[in-house]
Amino acid sequence: MALYTCPQCDMSVNTTCGKCGEDLVNASVTTAAGAEVGVSQCPNGHGKIKSPMCCGSDMSCAV
Repeated sequence: MALYTCPQCDMSVNTTCGKCGEDLVNASVTTAAGAEVGVSQCPNGHGKIKSPMCCGSDMSCAV
């Protein structure tokens, strides 16, 4: 399971797909401008979301 942790306050969250209940997995996408953005995605193809934020910055995920 992807465990996202805030580097500033150490809060953490687990993420699951609301459609199938599977744990979301850490991934990334590249924008048209070439920037890499962290996402959490369903392993069954139900979609992806921007990785969670806390304290004004992206939470990190150790894979």
